[in-house]
Amino acid sequence: MDRQDSSSTPDSTLRPWKGRFVVLAGIVLAAFNLRIAVASVSPILDVVRTDIDLSDQVAGLLGTVPVIAFAVFGSLVPVLSRRFGLEPTLVAALVVSSVGEILRSLSSTAPSFLVWTAVALAGMGMGNVLLPPLVKRYFPDRIGAVTAAYTVTLSLSTAIPPLLVVGIASSLGWRPALGGWALVGLLAAVPWTVVIARSARARAELASVLEHSPEHTAGLDGRHRHEGRAWRSPLAWGIAVMFGLNSLNTYVMFAWLPHVLIDAGMSEPVAASALALYAFVGMPMSIVTPLLAARMRNPYPLVVLFVAMLAVGYGGLMGGQAGPATWVWVVLAGLGASTFPLGLALINLRSRTSAGAVALSGFVQGVGYLLAGAGPLTAGILYGRSGSWDSTFVFLFGTLVVILVAAVAGCRPVMIEDTWARRARRGRPSTTAADVDTKP
Repeated sequence: MDRQDSSSTPDSTLRPWKGRFVVLAGIVLAAFNLRIAVASVSPILDVVRTDIDLSDQVAGLLGTVPVIAFAVFGSLVPVLSRRFGLEPTLVAALVVSSVGEILRSLSSTAPSFLVWTAVALAGMGMGNVLLPPLVKRYFPDRIGAVTAAYTVTLSLSTAIPPLLVVGIASSLGWRPALGGWALVGLLAAVPWTVVIARSARARAELASVLEHSPEHTAGLDGRHRHEGRAWRSPLAWGIAVMFGLNSLNTYVMFAWLPHVLIDAGMSEPVAASALALYAFVGMPMSIVTPLLAARMRNPYPLVVLFVAMLAVGYGGLMGGQAGPATWVWVVLAGLGASTFPLGLALINLRSRTSAGAVALSGFVQGVGYLLAGAGPLTAGILYGRSGSWDSTFVFLFGTLVVILVAAVAGCRPVMIEDTWARRARRGRPSTTAADVDTKP
């Protein structure tokens, strides 16, 4: 049993999954919904463009909208969840994403297609931020395992739609091929509706048993349980920058790796296979990484390992001709992208309560996706100006250095609520020696 599992079990008399199967199903189904609106479009984009006359500019915007929607609407989650609650906010997000997908599939003009894509992605961006605090609320004793489950599901939600959407579009047309995925979001809302429908007393008792364990409340008095501002915490900035720059590296690889390999002498089909390999090798690490992080007091060595893999992989891809070793470099780059599931795990491992996890998740993913969105564009500009991928890889090497620095703060064994508590103590009048001694 990992450190997190063993030390934070709220009640030894509580059966590990008692009352939580519905919640687990809701988390997994919601996670599967979070990438569908993005992954289902690109394989049939040419068909859509022909039918509703999407311009190159609008098609280009479709690649930018996801990160903007994830950042903007994800940052609204802390406010909305305080007002309405985590579970109702997630149900609303799932319904919004499904409505956006349905209306997008019915669009007859380019502007409406773009608008409804943004609506679908808005709901998914909110879901991104809501899942970590829901894991914290219902599975504080299984953070590593449940985080691993939903990060793998995220990977599947990226991989499965492209495999199916072309065949569906060929048989039924592009509109059912895109709109049909709305059923996933509606299905994911069902378990959460059941959770909400439970009596308020039953939900309160379950949340109390799961969340208010000694480990989750230690060191917090009533004053310090109130939510602070995540942007004032070095811990939050460390996780956000680490998460964002890792996502930036991943987005650059997904956008440009086939082009890099084609320029190095690979054929287009083989380059596409290399991209699939890059995506696939990260899936097992999505399981292993959160479990390892939950066992470690400070998971910084994992960051060093992943950055080293990326550096070796990039070094092999940089300026070389394609050959048998290219597959090794692609695998190393794919394994090195595992800082992403680590960042998601840290949102819960570095918070004591679901309120802290909400604040940390909103900040980390809001800042992180804004950083990530700049990656593919920057890489393309550097390549366009130099005519070589070397400048792009130099840029990526620079981000790896920043990841190492940011992770020092992001991996420290400190809870976000404790950083708020220290700031609160700084704001008190220092009238006693004891007060002075408590200041960091």
